[in-house]
Amino acid sequence: MTTSAVSAPLNQRRAMVFGLMAVGLWSTVATAFKIALGYLSPLHLLFLAALTSTAVFATLLLWQGRVRETLALGRRRWLFYLAQGALNPFTYYWVLFAAYDQLPAQQAQAINYTWAITMALLAVPILKQRLSAREFVAMLIAYSGVVLIATGGQWNFSETNWLGIGLAVLSTLLWALYWLINTKNTDAPIPAMFWCFAFGCGLLGIAVALDPQALPWGQWQALAAAAYVGLFEMGITFLLWLTAMRTAEKTAQLSMLIFLSPFISLLLIYFILGEVIQLTTLFGLSLICLGLYLQRKST
Repeated sequence: MTTSAVSAPLNQRRAMVFGLMAVGLWSTVATAFKIALGYLSPLHLLFLAALTSTAVFATLLLWQGRVRETLALGRRRWLFYLAQGALNPFTYYWVLFAAYDQLPAQQAQAINYTWAITMALLAVPILKQRLSAREFVAMLIAYSGVVLIATGGQWNFSETNWLGIGLAVLSTLLWALYWLINTKNTDAPIPAMFWCFAFGCGLLGIAVALDPQALPWGQWQALAAAAYVGLFEMGITFLLWLTAMRTAEKTAQLSMLIFLSPFISLLLIYFILGEVIQLTTLFGLSLICLGLYLQRKST
């Protein structure tokens, strides 16, 4: 048996471990968002979390000895990463946190999970890709789940928080747009993410300076909550998933782990936040996952 044949199963096991760690951490963020928003406004949460994430990427680049490479990238493509930072984290996460501020965690996290379907839809005008019949059916199934979650299965639309639902749907469009723009970006991912967040922090600093509400620097609960979001939504978890994707011999097997995340998240929302999980949320989320599965099978 060759060395490569022996290493392939080992690499796949390592990839699955890293993937499970990433999925486990991502499953906590909906709960973390709601806890953090109990202490902070969406803008303040985003600013402090983005600072934390920028520090994570900077520390990693220092440890890897890639400072010169990163500075050269920033000088060469500063305008591109300024625009990227304006999209993510500045606009995307501000909209996402505003949605979580408006909605129960179970609704916001389920709707945000449709971003992959949204990306397939946006790829038609942006990348000139064709939407297959199977992808179209997958999209209809997934968005029927969104409607079910948004309305609670009731036809009395006056009870629906349309602002929160609109913000959650808009967040999927922004996230999908960000990744579509980056499909042709060949820059190394960690320096690229550093500059996105560095420029995003600059824009957020301006927004915070114009905000009449002062940052709660003396409130340790607020700082800890924001640091957790910055570490495990925007920073370390991204690196774990990137490592898993680069190590995996079978990425399709790894990608199936993502379907665990929303259901684990619902358990945490129930036990930690005390939200009563609605049957319509479970049915709607199941439809969203079915749509995502069909969409993945068609690619």
